[in-house]
Amino acid sequence: MKTRMERRNFLKNAGATVLASMSLTTASSMAERTIAADTLTGKVARIFSGCCAYTYRHLFLNGSLTLETFIEKAVDMRLDGLDMTAYYMKNTDPGYIENLRYLGYKHGVAFSGVACGSSMVQSDATKRAEVLQDIKKWVDVTERIGAPHLRVFAGPQPKGSTMAQCVDWTVELFKAASDYSGKKGITLGLEDHVGVSQSAEVCIEIMQRVNSPYAGINIDISHFVPSPGHDSYSQIAACLPYATHAHVRAGFDDNSPIDLDRVWKMFADAGYKGFMSYEGEEKDLSGTPAQIAEIRRLCKKYSSV
Repeated sequence: MKTRMERRNFLKNAGATVLASMSLTTASSMAERTIAADTLTGKVARIFSGCCAYTYRHLFLNGSLTLETFIEKAVDMRLDGLDMTAYYMKNTDPGYIENLRYLGYKHGVAFSGVACGSSMVQSDATKRAEVLQDIKKWVDVTERIGAPHLRVFAGPQPKGSTMAQCVDWTVELFKAASDYSGKKGITLGLEDHVGVSQSAEVCIEIMQRVNSPYAGINIDISHFVPSPGHDSYSQIAACLPYATHAHVRAGFDDNSPIDLDRVWKMFADAGYKGFMSYEGEEKDLSGTPAQIAEIRRLCKKYSSV
């Protein structure tokens, strides 16, 4: 445990250093700092292919796909794991969640995590308490389904609030939620989603203040907002020491293409161990999406397994 915490503290300090010098540092040199951190422990990358249920949201909503058949489709697409987006669970009743866990086991499909829509940026203390209870509910579901990770959001910045207030509210909730999830061995991943958490600087500040081994960043490679000296690749690199899970798309939010080979190399050089889950927009069930085929190819290229 001491070695684990020493390494985590080193990585936190490395991440802070990266952000402090972002305007003077290129993305490649940032990645080199992360590599150096991981080299201390002699660890190597273990990167697995995945898909988020949200990718097939159109089919879930029209009833042509269920989470049960999504598990079967994962086998057809030769995926290692699935991110089980909570929006498409029929309910959380006893039996239903456990059956999904059983089907995953029988089909040899791991659940990389569960994704819920809880947003932590709430100005009202009563509302924050309600959101905390909602996150705890989904932590319990995550445990029951047999997944190790739950994705949560910070959320959009409310009118009239400051960014500092939003970060404070997020830290308050994320700390309490990770204290709860840690008792069950569940890691929480804050996604750099549209809103408060769209910059590496904010994400890392939250991680350092929460300061929990059960709190990290669910890196969506498409969502970081670029600025002069802070392009999307450099922000991905800065957050890698905290990466718990990754969402993959072909393009950034401005529709410019993402160099996925470059991204995979960054994750691999950082010694990342986890899933790279496609979160795109598929409107039919025919065949394997080209994006998933590319994810599988890159995992094979850059992973040690």
